[in-house]
Amino acid sequence: MSVRDYDPQAIEKKWQQRWQESRAFEVTEDDSRPKFYCLVMFAYPSGHAHVGHVRNYMIGDVVARTKRMQGFNVLHPFGWDAFGLPAENAAIKHGDHPERWTVSNITHMKGQLQRLGISYSWEREFATCNSDYYKWNQWLFLQMLERDLAYRKRSTVNWCSSCQTVLANEQVVDTRCWRCDTEVQDRDLDQWFLRITKYADDLLGGVDQLGEWPSKVLTMQRNWIGRSEGSRVTFSVVRDGEETDKPEEALSVFTTRVDTIYGATCLLLAPEHPLVDRIADLKSNPQIFRDNVSQFKALDRMSRLTGKVEKEGFDTGRFAVNPFTNKKIPIWVTNFVLADYGTGAVMAVPAHDQRDFEFAKKYGLPVRVVVQPTTTQQLIGETLESASTVHGELVDSGPFSGLRSSEAISEMNRFAEAEGFGASEVQLRLKDWGVSRQRYWGTPIPIIYCPHCGTKPVPLEDLPVRLPIVEEFTGRGASPLSQVSEFVNTACPECGEPAKRETDTMDTFFDSSWYFYRFCDPKNNELPFVPEKVKYWCPVDFYSGGVEHAILHLIYSRFFCRVFGDLKMVDHDEPFTRLLTQGMVLRNGAVMSKSKGNVVDPDEMLATYGADALRLYEMFVAPPEKEIEWTDTGLEGSQRFLTRVWRLVLSYCESVEIEGVKEPSCFDLIDTDRDMRRKTHSTIRRVSEDIDPRVHLNTVVSALMELVNELYLYCDQENIGSLKRSGSLVETGSQVCRPESLSVVKESLESLVLMLAPFTPHICEELWEELGHSDGITAAGWPAYDANVAKSEEIVIPVQVNGRVRARIIVSSELNEEKLKQLALENSQVQRNIDGRSIKKIIVVSSKLVNIVVV
Repeated sequence: MSVRDYDPQAIEKKWQQRWQESRAFEVTEDDSRPKFYCLVMFAYPSGHAHVGHVRNYMIGDVVARTKRMQGFNVLHPFGWDAFGLPAENAAIKHGDHPERWTVSNITHMKGQLQRLGISYSWEREFATCNSDYYKWNQWLFLQMLERDLAYRKRSTVNWCSSCQTVLANEQVVDTRCWRCDTEVQDRDLDQWFLRITKYADDLLGGVDQLGEWPSKVLTMQRNWIGRSEGSRVTFSVVRDGEETDKPEEALSVFTTRVDTIYGATCLLLAPEHPLVDRIADLKSNPQIFRDNVSQFKALDRMSRLTGKVEKEGFDTGRFAVNPFTNKKIPIWVTNFVLADYGTGAVMAVPAHDQRDFEFAKKYGLPVRVVVQPTTTQQLIGETLESASTVHGELVDSGPFSGLRSSEAISEMNRFAEAEGFGASEVQLRLKDWGVSRQRYWGTPIPIIYCPHCGTKPVPLEDLPVRLPIVEEFTGRGASPLSQVSEFVNTACPECGEPAKRETDTMDTFFDSSWYFYRFCDPKNNELPFVPEKVKYWCPVDFYSGGVEHAILHLIYSRFFCRVFGDLKMVDHDEPFTRLLTQGMVLRNGAVMSKSKGNVVDPDEMLATYGADALRLYEMFVAPPEKEIEWTDTGLEGSQRFLTRVWRLVLSYCESVEIEGVKEPSCFDLIDTDRDMRRKTHSTIRRVSEDIDPRVHLNTVVSALMELVNELYLYCDQENIGSLKRSGSLVETGSQVCRPESLSVVKESLESLVLMLAPFTPHICEELWEELGHSDGITAAGWPAYDANVAKSEEIVIPVQVNGRVRARIIVSSELNEEKLKQLALENSQVQRNIDGRSIKKIIVVSSKLVNIVVV
């Protein structure tokens, strides 16, 4: 008797329709059950999803489905980060409108995700470009304005004189406009900022409480906030090398190592430093000087921040006077100093800073040692191969020579303060968040400018300030909204006289910094959310997304959490309890992207292999946090595995009266039965731990594959397949199958299907129904294991000699420590590696390994 073929597309369509009809994944608050909020990072509707996007959604779905089966009340929502520059650029390129382009993409991507069977609560779906969402962006902005967390100041932007528009940093390519190739200029504009620095210490201290975040992300958060205790020192600037030159102006630097200041051999400026432009004005050919500076400005900020840039610079011809030595050092402009870190000016001490050392070696600048380590031989500047960054004893440092670094720092700060040219200071790398964007496709900033009353907020009752429809969208002009007269012209809310609206829109990070709260109460028309709903669901228990969002998105979300806390709307300190940053999907060695032409469309994979095979492959191929290299061959292997599972279960179901099969506990089992049960229960234990807390999803799939292999061997041995009943025994031809083995197989198959369900839910729902269950797989709950059954009677123990594995011995799991040591020493391979040497000690680690230390 042959089983029917596995038809993934038909099965998947059936179960997706059934989940939708039954509202299987819709939830409300329920105090009788523990809650679990599972969230993947907001999706940008950039077009069609590719399998790189899908991987993150799969990770979240496995976690959400497992938690549901474990009895949790699971919130697993989804929505669209729909505003932003890519939509605006696409509209310009294709002659479309950003809204039409965005809505079309959302429709397509939503269909893809639904065909993948992801267990989203679609009734909570929203897009940030809808006014019933961005109304609350505006409401929150006004709350911040009232509390002095939002303010306006002048700031520098990228300006294209040909397009007459402001450009984002990513629209500047090699100092030129991405669209017309015109040289980009700096322009000062009034911009809106959020005072995130008010929370800097709290944000920094909160990092230590995020015990379930990746350590690399915590490091990135700390570094971005960048709290540094150091010294501010003021240098005077002179025109040339004469001692008697009259200083032109003062120039401050911030340093964490003022003890090295006697070793400063030049002063480095960021290309955006205001002094650079003033120096240019004094040059005989200012444009050549500015052209050199512009090349440095165009470099990606993150490359400059992380040091992933070839260090370059040029001498300005000006000098700075070191106030400690009264000696002049040259002032250079460089491509690796940041304008918004410290003061935008750095004293270069090549002997004691590696970056400065590399720069000095490249340009032949002096290297002067002023701090000698106390544990090594004396350092000489001319022979150094790298910088010495350790603290030590000061030398060649005037009256501070002989002091230890820590003592010298205190003394030098006191001296600088007494002389009026410096003091100790705490600096932050974190700067206030500029949220103004001179673009169309974003949330309008709810501000009105009245010539009589000044800057006025839009009254709350007049929100939302709706984004007007601009049919002929070109992207040109200082701000697209400034060209819409019916939007710009309004009345002052205070005096009623004619006034103008703000024409900037908000940074789209504003949209994604609080969306996780809106999911808790997405239909509320009176508030962003009811605090009681957020207090039930939040903080988010499991949050996953790309590591590229590990700095800005997360730090802005943590900032918004604190703002909502001050508004008494949330009762937690951090928005995300656990964070997973998934690895990228590569093809031909490169990250998948449309621009590289190397994407894999999941629609093609669904049509060929089905959703479950795609889901399984993406979870199996590598740990979630690691990159994976896409291969169609691996996908074919996943489909073969699911076909094996299908045949195994259907062969059993179509041959046995399932309702008559008893539980294994009803029988006196023989060794082969016990071995199969042990494999099943040990797999349940391993899978449960690997999903939560480890999220080692690839090893879960490996364990289930091992269980399937064992089941095939056991069923073949016990002649379980196309069977029929005869009295108290089950017969196939002349062979007899024991009822005990049938009970063991049923338990194993049900456990297999339940554990596989979070990964491949469609086939598992179908198989669960075939196994005689009509109430759905989630209602069945997560399989439990019996620790006594799962316990191995024999275990493999590695034996090390001086930390290197030399043998593996098979012993009873009940063996005591002394007997284990004896058997390890009796092993012939171990004896050869000891080879007559003295045994110093023998270490046994929880019956997991033996390490013999010899001398």
